Amino acid sequence: MAQFAYKARRRSGELVEGMLDGADRAAALLQIERQGLFPVAVEAAKGSAVAAAASARAARGEKRELSSILPPTLREYLHRQRKPKLQELATFTQQLSNLLRSGMPLTVALNSMTHLQSKGIAAEVSKQLKQEVMEGRSLSDAMAKQPVIFTDLYVNMVRAGESSGALVEVLQRLADHYERFAAVSSKFSSALVYPAFVAVVGIVIIIFFMTYMLPKFLSIFEGMNVDLPLTTQILIGISHAFTNYWWLLALIIVAGLLLFKRFQSTEAGKRKLDEWRLNAPVFGKVIRLNIFGQFARTLCTLLQNGVPVLTALKITEQVIPNRIIKEAIAKTREEVTDGKTIAQPLARGKIFPQLMIDLLKIGEDTGDVPGALKNLADTYENELSLALKVMTNMIEPVLIVVMAFGVGFLLLSVLSAMFAMTANIAR
Repeated sequence: MAQFAYKARRRSGELVEGMLDGADRAAALLQIERQGLFPVAVEAAKGSAVAAAASARAARGEKRELSSILPPTLREYLHRQRKPKLQELATFTQQLSNLLRSGMPLTVALNSMTHLQSKGIAAEVSKQLKQEVMEGRSLSDAMAKQPVIFTDLYVNMVRAGESSGALVEVLQRLADHYERFAAVSSKFSSALVYPAFVAVVGIVIIIFFMTYMLPKFLSIFEGMNVDLPLTTQILIGISHAFTNYWWLLALIIVAGLLLFKRFQSTEAGKRKLDEWRLNAPVFGKVIRLNIFGQFARTLCTLLQNGVPVLTALKITEQVIPNRIIKEAIAKTREEVTDGKTIAQPLARGKIFPQLMIDLLKIGEDTGDVPGALKNLADTYENELSLALKVMTNMIEPVLIVVMAFGVGFLLLSVLSAMFAMTANIAR
């Protein structure tokens, strides 16, 4: 039997330290959990055989990566795992929170997670987390080894929950956090489904008419001495371009896409596109509301769970996708390091709206910055829902008018040619 020194927390958050005997680290961890404690650190006691063996291995320089000792199938999976969707991560987090709330020890809960259906996150993820925790690592450290699944925001919040003894509550907040973001993402998708469907169907119909139907009509006009109307001549020219030079059109489209992709891959190009997105008519307002709501919600969640301000700002900066906003947050973080409040440097950036600045000032004055950020997040998410409805209501009639114009032009060109041919026959 070996001796282990441990640190753990009661459900109340109180830190407990002590010594216990166990065959190995995993056995010591089980003993701690059976006492109803949340283990924070479990290490072999100095002078014990386990500690001596660990020191000897370190002295010999036997350092092996975790991936090198994993089974080949698991190692292959970890290399190809994809980033989960927001709803998938929310479901996983909710399931883990429910199991821990029921009184299960962490290792038992993780073992149960391997048998639960969690779409998008394979059972191997829970198995690896369980193995890491059984070896004495904290849950946050275990999650940090799987950055594809668990982001910095996730890991830091779990670490804060472990430190405060409120892991279950933190996991619930994380689940709620990802649920909200999944709902916002779903609103974006739903708002664009119908316009995208109408646009695709309209383009397919026009291409089919230009490349298949129109040539059959043109064969009727050939051989007749008829002066075709201008609209028909334009339509014939477009049809010839589609049927005879489709490869050139395809080449131009591919070249344009490649040039755009190259421009988008440069730092200046990415910044320019992000700037355009923020200032674009109609769409720009939707994007700004989404980013401001995301900023407020993420920062609120982190501060609410005890993450330090500078760390919270850094994680929020990584979460925000727009480079213009990222730069503003980075400058704010630099000035906060000098002891200034959040509201003042944000105001100097002249990017964030005055409403956010004013509410943050009130939150700082009252000592409730997370509460102010929560109100801001709720406000921007409600405004985003309205803006998405307005955008959808504007796009639909515009698409209908454009499609009607295209179809009307086709019909006018064909019918005017037929009228001209009929008039010529009558003469």
